Amino acid sequence: MSDVFRRTLVRIGCLIALLAPVQPHAQPQSQAPSSPLESALVQPDWCRALPRPGYKTLERVAVRDPWLEVYRVSPGVFAIYEPHQWQEAIQYLILGSRQAVLLDTGMGITDLKSLVRELTPLPILVVNSHTHMDHTGNNWQFDQVATLDSEYSRHNSLGADNLRGEVSPEKLCGALPSRFDAAGYRTRPWKITRTIHDGEKLDLGGRVLTVIATPGHAPDSLCLLDRAHGLLFTGDTYYPGPIYVLGEGSSPSAYLASVHRLAALAPAVKTVLGGHNFPVASSNVLTHLASEFAATQSGEIKGQPVGEGALQFQGPTLTFFITARQ
Repeated sequence: MSDVFRRTLVRIGCLIALLAPVQPHAQPQSQAPSSPLESALVQPDWCRALPRPGYKTLERVAVRDPWLEVYRVSPGVFAIYEPHQWQEAIQYLILGSRQAVLLDTGMGITDLKSLVRELTPLPILVVNSHTHMDHTGNNWQFDQVATLDSEYSRHNSLGADNLRGEVSPEKLCGALPSRFDAAGYRTRPWKITRTIHDGEKLDLGGRVLTVIATPGHAPDSLCLLDRAHGLLFTGDTYYPGPIYVLGEGSSPSAYLASVHRLAALAPAVKTVLGGHNFPVASSNVLTHLASEFAATQSGEIKGQPVGEGALQFQGPTLTFFITARQ
């Protein structure tokens, strides 16, 4: 079994668990590493492939926090990357002249607000591309948080316990921050202060972001389109790596409609900016995404069982993991 395939199998199992409904304040069951030193002594297979070569082509911005790396991916747009935890989550700080949008807040392992304040003094509106825990971990730090108007979002805003498995040694690439409490790791509750809607425009001053509802990966998934600059922020609807339409709340039929909608935008897009692994892709991925996912649904691309309740579909350029039809 290859290292990539082994990592994928483990990720499927963990995603199924993470996407299931969370019972707030449940008792933790898994064991975290006993100390940051223990984590530092372990180098799991996935970690050996880092850093991803593409990061050498991006402009890195110096910040004080060693847990995060920051890259300027477009004028006024910073990608905030978590390379030391296996989700490799990416958040985006998008600047206007009057306000900034922070698209997602990552795993909640470090002080994201302090880092954001190194980059801008502007008022911050957090917008969640969806409300899975790896995108909402630091929501609690910010006064203004916007999601789609969704019961799924409201449920997830209660927070989540039982997350110590996400900081077990095989999930880490190096040591955890010294002040991080691995034994008590949870997503703190956070408040939705604004609901946003499909087609709504967020005017930041000199930059307008259009909200595009893209359910499928999660019921409350959305993308942001900066049409003037040709930027499409896709969260987990697309990122470079296996695409998951898997687990509680996912919907292959909704995802198919969403990716066809994004493919129609491709002529207006120069750069696609996803929520994991590496922040920059060309707009032609949108066409591949729609056509190859459609082929999984028509039967043209056959699925292979992998993990409990999941099928793997290997397309010409993309891999999908999709909940098996019952």
